Amino acid sequence: MNAKPIFLALILTICQMGSADIIHIDDLGDSQIGAGSFTAPYRDLQTAVDSARDYDTLFVHVGNYIARNHQFIDTLCGNCENHKTEVKASYGFLIQGKSLVIAGAKPDSVILLTNSGYGVFIDNCEFIQMQNIVVTGGVRDFDGNATDAAIVVRNSRAEIDNCVIRDNTNRPDSIVVGIGGIMGREGAEMTITNNRIENNSWDGIALYRGATATIADNIINGGRGAGIGITWDANAVIYRNKVSNFWKGIGAFGDSRVICTNNAIFDNLGWGIIVTGTAYMDASNNVIHHNGNCGMAIWSEECTGRFSNNIIAENGWRDQWVCPCVGIWNCGSLFNFDISYNDVWNNKAGQYGEMPDMTDRNGNISRDPLFIDSSAYILNANSLLINAGNPLITDLDGSRSDIGLGGGPRARK
Repeated sequence: MNAKPIFLALILTICQMGSADIIHIDDLGDSQIGAGSFTAPYRDLQTAVDSARDYDTLFVHVGNYIARNHQFIDTLCGNCENHKTEVKASYGFLIQGKSLVIAGAKPDSVILLTNSGYGVFIDNCEFIQMQNIVVTGGVRDFDGNATDAAIVVRNSRAEIDNCVIRDNTNRPDSIVVGIGGIMGREGAEMTITNNRIENNSWDGIALYRGATATIADNIINGGRGAGIGITWDANAVIYRNKVSNFWKGIGAFGDSRVICTNNAIFDNLGWGIIVTGTAYMDASNNVIHHNGNCGMAIWSEECTGRFSNNIIAENGWRDQWVCPCVGIWNCGSLFNFDISYNDVWNNKAGQYGEMPDMTDRNGNISRDPLFIDSSAYILNANSLLINAGNPLITDLDGSRSDIGLGGGPRARK
């Protein structure tokens, strides 16, 4: 291998980073424009974004930053059968064609009020990092095909960390769909970690059309769609999230590919986890607890995957809506799934629906998991689920995994 091009690329990167600036933005409310320095900060966030160069860091001081609603025609539809459907949409803050770090000075105190469908629209950016930012105040577009969300990422690489995405709920009653938390569109490559995504009016996180994401350690609570929905040909690794109070928990739709581990999925109205279409899902070491109908669902003849090491307990507290009130419901083909080493226990209408009872087969059991902490789903030391998981899945120390959140290589004990 010729080392010279690599060395030159490294020098170029260092030079680029060395020339990067820290740009200050402060909500002073004095009608000045500012220059981006500490003593003369920009007052308007969009002005700072437009003025920034690649690799600059935008340091956003404590305050409220209010976007203007910009109407535009989105020439692609992320969730339409015809991808080339034109959509009437709007954005609040637009980040386009740049690599930037956008850092809030203090968590929970740097607030972007977007007043738009695509609240923060990240489009064709090589790299964007957002941290310590609150994104709120979205307004639903009237076009039902618009993939409205507090943050919309398209054809960009983005890291969204330690942000709060909340209260994007303004929508007309005539439109069923609302405003999601984070939407990944065509070509998006995202890392979504340590965020609170709460009280929005559609999906918590959704991926469409070739988007990929690592989704980890988020609290995703309260919405009218799915907590996490992966669809079309999107791909995701989803772990250590808490997903609650949505219509539905975590779903793999279309031709998507999903790894789903060590998540707590609870108190949703319909199912906890679903696989449908031609999607593939490997769901292991999750706790699927107290959802309104079924815990886990296989919902087509073509979908494939593995359900292993999960606790699926006490689901079915409301009348049947999207599936029977059972632990695992088969509305597809069991030949396509490995269902093993799960604890399926105390679900209202039985442990299994439209399939043979698998209790005491393939390592599956039906026992009280004995949670010592029901909010964190931590097992009591006397639980029969400790070291009882799939022998092909081990903990970080190499021991046989537990069933539930405490097992497997992504567990945090």
